[in-house]
Amino acid sequence: MAMYLRDGCSLLLKLRKSPIPFVLTTNPISNPDKPNLNPSPIPESQVIQVLKHEPDIVSSLEYFKSLANSGTFKHTHSTYQIMIEKLGRNNEMDAVQYLLQQMKLESVPCSEELFISVMDSYRGAKLGEQGLKMFYRIREFGCKPSVKIYNHLLDALLGENMFKMISPLYKNMKGEGLEPNVFTYNILLKALCKNGKVDGACKLLEEMSNKGCPPDDISYTTIISSMCKLGEVDKAKELAMRFEPVVSVYNALIHGVCKGYRINEAFDLMKEMVGKGVDPNVVSYSTVISCLSDMGDVDLSLAVFAQMFVRGCSANVHTFTSLIKGYFVRGRLGDALGLWNLMIREGVKPNVVSYNTLIHGLCSNGRMDKVVSVWNQMEKDFVRPNVTTYSTIIHGFAKSGDLISACEIWNKMINCGCRPNVVAYTCMVDILCQMSMFDQAFDLIDNMISDGCPPTVVTFNNFIKGLCRRGRVEWAMSVLDQMEKYECLPNIRTYNELLDGLFRANAFREACGLIRELEERKMELNCVTYNTIMYGLSFQGMHQQVLQLLGKMLVNGVKPDDITVNITINAYCKLGKVRTAIKVLDNITAEKEFCADIITHTIILWGICNWLGTEEASVYLHEMLNKGIFPNIATWNVLVRGFFSNLGHMGPIRILDDILET
Repeated sequence: MAMYLRDGCSLLLKLRKSPIPFVLTTNPISNPDKPNLNPSPIPESQVIQVLKHEPDIVSSLEYFKSLANSGTFKHTHSTYQIMIEKLGRNNEMDAVQYLLQQMKLESVPCSEELFISVMDSYRGAKLGEQGLKMFYRIREFGCKPSVKIYNHLLDALLGENMFKMISPLYKNMKGEGLEPNVFTYNILLKALCKNGKVDGACKLLEEMSNKGCPPDDISYTTIISSMCKLGEVDKAKELAMRFEPVVSVYNALIHGVCKGYRINEAFDLMKEMVGKGVDPNVVSYSTVISCLSDMGDVDLSLAVFAQMFVRGCSANVHTFTSLIKGYFVRGRLGDALGLWNLMIREGVKPNVVSYNTLIHGLCSNGRMDKVVSVWNQMEKDFVRPNVTTYSTIIHGFAKSGDLISACEIWNKMINCGCRPNVVAYTCMVDILCQMSMFDQAFDLIDNMISDGCPPTVVTFNNFIKGLCRRGRVEWAMSVLDQMEKYECLPNIRTYNELLDGLFRANAFREACGLIRELEERKMELNCVTYNTIMYGLSFQGMHQQVLQLLGKMLVNGVKPDDITVNITINAYCKLGKVRTAIKVLDNITAEKEFCADIITHTIILWGICNWLGTEEASVYLHEMLNKGIFPNIATWNVLVRGFFSNLGHMGPIRILDDILET
């Protein structure tokens, strides 16, 4: 499925995955016309070797089928297990069910190990509910439920946050007379914590001890980590004091304080660890380094990095990635690339996260040529790009103005079977709008729905902005109404884009209607909204209303920005209140909240030329020059028009000569 771009190129939407053929005939029909050659039986070890080492899943299955249909080999538990595990790793769960059924028909018993593999496959395919249904048929396949199998199924349900199914399954396990072990309890602890029931997890911790199943490091770390994620770091510290200190618990506490950028507490915890004979590990150091990098303190993070080596703790890919990210945040491109090269020299293999960090930093610095070479290196290192990689590169090319390359990266993403996320979709909507391909952009938004990735308000805002920038304001207004169909409520930016589009299209009445809608929705206006409306009023010559709106803006506690000041100065000048405009500007400048630019001074000069005369304009221009503020072409146009209209043909020339000599 594709949408067509210019010059015959197309933008792919979906890559259709071919269904894997898994129909197996186990009762071959003999051909009476051909003599029975009585082929020699194939040893099981040979079949196992072929199935294990064949990388292509389809070829493996064809070989598996051919053996079953040849009469030279009867599949065993081992060959079934290898084939089922390979299919499971490829998320071919229909084929897995088919082969399990075939095992049942051939009376090949299913072992505990194989059934666990099947449960893990359902987990990998995020099909926990189907895995549960399969579990309840376990005895059909000659296998009995065990604590180990229950644990794997419980973990699969936990992975999909299917909390409502975990409790009944646990009760079912108890009903069969199976006693939970520490792994079972740890899964239940995680389930409670992920569901926000930390107090219940603490009670379960006590129950474990009472039942003669002492909690292990994972048990304690699970609860401490959950408390820290909920912001209950101090409470987590108190709980941690009740049991023997272990590095994983300390790491959870360090992560908790670093999350709130409480870096001094992180250092205190590391000192406490050492004091209690617990050596900080690479996770401890990497967490602190990541926090410091996020805070922009790269030099201190580098000092912690050096301390790691002094203590004999080798850095891993996460450590290097955090430092590289920190250098990029501080704009130190050269240092970031130098650290990347150091990581490679140290033999630390980059993963997809580190590559994404490098690519994001290069894209932010506009180094798209370098991004392409890094992309090629990923392929050489057999690091598979993920949706973040593609999204970052698409956005990078779009930002650099290379929209065609951005589309090509999108197509590569779809061809590789990588499903776009909302960020990638939203970026592509923006790109298509920049190419004035609005029909295709809207089709892409529709595709998001069918792809199970509903558009957000940011997606619609990009679309509306694109329409408004190209003067398609009527369509943009209709999109506002359609947003409700997609269960997406507009925000203030939506209205800002529409107001700007309406004012630019001189649709003043429609803009006023939209302002009334804003008031009816009781939506809080921001500085951009006020500026947009004030600019629209100014364009209509409604300068008194501009000043009234400024008063309302200040009363509502919205802080003006540079654009607000220039619009206000312009309104005063248009109304002939030039001295008031100068006074307002002097007051704002004295408070150091605003630094007047050439636009501001040009507006003032226009007001002086039109209302106070050319002599004062000359004085003001001299003051500008003395302050090191030099006129641009717009400023000179204002002055020339003002001088000619007030002094005749000779006056302005003499004055301008005098100024230029100065």
